Amino acid sequence: MAAERSTADILDAAVHVREAARSATSGATGVDTVLAALSEVMEYDHASLARWDPLRRRHTTLAGSYPDDATAYIETRLHHDPVFPVLRSPARGGLWFRDVPGQLLAASPGFQEVLSPLGIEDGVAQCLFAADGRYVGMLNVSTRRPRHAPDPARAVVTLLTEALAAAVDPRAGTPPEEIAAADPATDARRPGGLSPRELQVLAELTAGRTNREIAERLYITPRTVGTHVEHILAKLDLPNRAAAAARAAAWGIEPSG
Repeated sequence: MAAERSTADILDAAVHVREAARSATSGATGVDTVLAALSEVMEYDHASLARWDPLRRRHTTLAGSYPDDATAYIETRLHHDPVFPVLRSPARGGLWFRDVPGQLLAASPGFQEVLSPLGIEDGVAQCLFAADGRYVGMLNVSTRRPRHAPDPARAVVTLLTEALAAAVDPRAGTPPEEIAAADPATDARRPGGLSPRELQVLAELTAGRTNREIAERLYITPRTVGTHVEHILAKLDLPNRAAAAARAAAWGIEPSG
């Protein structure tokens, strides 16, 4: 059995993860180099970095070592798992396997059908958010050996989330004006000059959903939803959410799914 890494060793390894993430963000190297560097922070049997596709509403694995059935679960079913709303909270520093309540484990197909047959006893699932609040993907790390407490790797993985988010975010490092220029549906052609995200929020308003409910559906924070609603009302010169919902209905805009 390999000797336990010291805190200093783990911190040094975290620097290498950041370097690998920056290289992957720039396109100089692949995301697989990030996972390779992460193995020096905490040993694992399986790991993956996946990107969230908001249009297809599924994850796409960019690099990973899970078996095919586990990878398929992460990509197409994990965001429907009962555990996902818990770990998706931006305030949470990752959800570690051994911290999951027993009743949640029992209700989770991901744990019962995917991780348990693999003999997983520890690890972390960490949702990744861009600086503007967008949910961009997630990190999954699993090991068959329980980790010892105190575990400095826990804090280090949390500190690495910003770099990991940039590595999976296709828009990372792209100036907003370049994103707009590359988007064939320019603001001038969108109803009311609303951005794509504002149109998504506007559609959700037609269903009478609260900011928290909208946040859960779009994988952003309630505060971000509130900001979008304020921008929508200002751009459309409307007094309240009900008026915005009525305008959306008149335009034939409705939520997907």
